[in-house]
Amino acid sequence: MVISRLAYLVLLAGLSTERLFELWLSKRNAQRALARGAIEVGRSQYRVMVAFHALFIVACGIEATFCNRAFPEFLSLLALIVEGVAQALRYWSIVTLGERWNTRVIVVPDTPPVTSGPYQYIRHPNYLAVVLEVACEPLIRGLIITAAAFSALNAILLGCRIRLEEHALGDYYQRAFAGRSRFIPGLLR
Repeated sequence: MVISRLAYLVLLAGLSTERLFELWLSKRNAQRALARGAIEVGRSQYRVMVAFHALFIVACGIEATFCNRAFPEFLSLLALIVEGVAQALRYWSIVTLGERWNTRVIVVPDTPPVTSGPYQYIRHPNYLAVVLEVACEPLIRGLIITAAAFSALNAILLGCRIRLEEHALGDYYQRAFAGRSRFIPGLLR
């Protein structure tokens, strides 16, 4: 392993703190958007997403504490590097969206979508960051059960979430992103 069990648990504590900050930022941005006439859709889905991310961190902690299986160090290092890339992509997305970034699906009517930053290349850079993180965060410590189980659940949740979000964003969004793929530039439109 690239890092010790204790160092990994400290990393998870940092991830938990990061998620709490993101929830605070999201709440602030939601209040501002709703004050400007925005509407929220998919409220029940939001609760599921929050529970998923909380359980993901708990599952990583449990598997890291009770399972100590051999895992190739180069794969652990690769997972750590990809996790770093995912974090950079997440914050590039957050900074690009500014006050429009949210963990909820909130739409301000008649507002064109943001098409700069990572959004000039793909439709959902923040969700790509989540996919990479859910797959790689556990693999830093060789937690293959958590990586596999939560990656499968994440695929289902994001499939529903992306359909909801794209529908809610409407025609402006469809026109602005008609030629862009969801996750990989030039692929999987």
